[in-house]
Amino acid sequence: MSPTTDKPRRQPVLISVGGLPATGKSAVARLLATELPAAYVRIDSIETAIGRSEGRFARTNGWELPPGYAVGYDIAADQLRVGLDVVADSVNPVRASRDAWRETGHTAGAQVLEVEIVCTDVEEHRRRVEERVVDIAGLVKPTWEQITNREYDPWDRDRIVIDTSTLSIEESARRIRDAVGR
Repeated sequence: MSPTTDKPRRQPVLISVGGLPATGKSAVARLLATELPAAYVRIDSIETAIGRSEGRFARTNGWELPPGYAVGYDIAADQLRVGLDVVADSVNPVRASRDAWRETGHTAGAQVLEVEIVCTDVEEHRRRVEERVVDIAGLVKPTWEQITNREYDPWDRDRIVIDTSTLSIEESARRIRDAVGR
């Protein structure tokens, strides 16, 4: 029960949205967060802010791994613990990051829904990469070669797969929202 009402508190949901850059992932995640409504945790924003904050110390910070995902997990957990739904927007290129999002949600008492955004039309994906407008100050957009050569493990578990080459941003968000049931 909530301390201010007699109604039982509903279980929050963590929607972990992953996929390669320029597939439409952030556009779908942002719209979904607005429509639910839910907190929106974007790893690109976190990592870019950390990079700006580090300034001239970036090369000597001693981190084995960049802290963006770790910060994102903790921010998402805080939101879930106070009962907010969370849409987490990140590439999620490897099983370890996917597992960490799942663990974050479960530890915070949330339902977890995993989504992979893809663009199966290679020419359309490449066009998006090349024409992409960066919406975060200081974010360096990756090249087509960087995207196609990056580490990206195949998903090996249940998830919702959204192909933005066949669905609009609105249709994509609606499919995920319908899966959440809200």
